[in-house]
Amino acid sequence: MSQPAELFETKSDYAYRQVRDRILSGELQPGAVIQQRELASQIGISTTPLREALRRLKSEGLVELDAHRDARITPLRAEEARDLLELRKSLDPLAAGLAAQRRTNTDLQAIRAALAAVEPLPTPPAVGQLVAHRNLHAAIYRASHNDLLIAALEGLWDKADRYRRLALQAGRTQAARDQKANEHRLLVEYIAAGDSEAAADVMRAHIDTSLGATAVWRLGHENENTGE
Repeated sequence: MSQPAELFETKSDYAYRQVRDRILSGELQPGAVIQQRELASQIGISTTPLREALRRLKSEGLVELDAHRDARITPLRAEEARDLLELRKSLDPLAAGLAAQRRTNTDLQAIRAALAAVEPLPTPPAVGQLVAHRNLHAAIYRASHNDLLIAALEGLWDKADRYRRLALQAGRTQAARDQKANEHRLLVEYIAAGDSEAAADVMRAHIDTSLGATAVWRLGHENENTGE
């Protein structure tokens, strides 16, 4: 009988996974100072593997470290939200179009199974609900059968989740929630039908009115009000 992968993790890998999950779930808030001894104690490790994990998270843009080893969660920034949105406007429609051209029967089964688990995100969303949305998009990405594109979009999704949480703080109307559900359904239909142009068009509209787009507007509006 095989053993869980976690049993073979290093302490640094374990710390990385634990801290990263806490950042992406919102438990560790953007801009918050990391009390390293306290956090290491909570996770059940020493500070050495925690510092190694923090350096790894710094390379992903989720943590900031200074010369004195002080650490904090990277704040949310309007510029990063904009950059993420711009990239996704280009790459997500490309992935959807390629998925419509290249998907296999196995891909379609995975996409449909992921769609069945998705429900409109409430305020605030549970981690599992965010994961379900990610799983649907990830299944579409994988169906593109372009490894570089898949890796790029997976990395963007990690950073974008924090901005989705920010956008959801203001709540969404039922009409907006229904619109997103319909877009998900149409995406799957067009991919299954092999209609790459329609799939790309729906994905483009999906990103244009996404939570990421709402975060760009909200952060830009806040900066205007504060004069930054």
